[in-house]
Amino acid sequence: MTGVVVVPDLHGRLDLLLAAIREFPEAHFLSLGDAIDRGPRSLGTVDKLLELHAEGRATLLMGNHERMAQEGLRWYRQYTGTHDLGDYRKAMEGYQWWMQAGGETIRREMPHYAAERGGPTSLTLEQFPANLARYLEVLKRVVYVTADGTVHDKVPGEPSVLVAHASPPVSHPQYPNPETAALWLRPFEGPFALPPGVVYSVHGHTPVRGPTRLGRHVYLDLGAYETGRLALLPLSVHQVSAVTVLVGRGDPLRAGKYPAMGEALPTRVVKLESAPTRR
Repeated sequence: MTGVVVVPDLHGRLDLLLAAIREFPEAHFLSLGDAIDRGPRSLGTVDKLLELHAEGRATLLMGNHERMAQEGLRWYRQYTGTHDLGDYRKAMEGYQWWMQAGGETIRREMPHYAAERGGPTSLTLEQFPANLARYLEVLKRVVYVTADGTVHDKVPGEPSVLVAHASPPVSHPQYPNPETAALWLRPFEGPFALPPGVVYSVHGHTPVRGPTRLGRHVYLDLGAYETGRLALLPLSVHQVSAVTVLVGRGDPLRAGKYPAMGEALPTRVVKLESAPTRR
């Protein structure tokens, strides 16, 4: 199953996604979501992920940031059919929820993206980026990967690895829908039971200082948008493989504010040309 490589929270770091493709040119990429917001090139990142998806080279999962981006658009589309101002109010509330949580960076990105690719120069519900809307439509929430590299939407009848943005899908008082919980829960809100046959699970969402194993759960988000460090995990059902950490433009010292927890996984560091040099 070495052909499936998990890519956590890119947050607009198109440069790191392109570096991941160069590092694993034959891989099938499994994006953990949160590919948008915070970083500089969310829309370009979306374009590349959609290109990989169309080629059959990527499975794309939803993160909580994609879920927030989806909210206003969903209600706005309903409003265009109902013309109910209550629906429009919910659309604007969803839009503001997203803007305040990171979507503002995409709004600032729009003029530069339009100069390169064409299209609207501002971001509104009425002028929602077409590529971002397409991206939101293809996202899955939870998948299971078996030893032959097949990605399943349901628990298969053979050993597998569960992959979801934040946590396994579990019942939780705050999130009655388990697949919603899988977008939001943090490690300290566990423990999280795994379905029969699932060997371990892989997640992003919660930034950690280094790739970490906590019980039967692996956490890979290294805060790439600010640290310049992106963890890439080749999946294996039989064991947790060594993690390749790309180091590019950013401030690795910012990882010091992230929690240290669990068992550090073995890593292979690849320093990119854009990485800062120490003086």
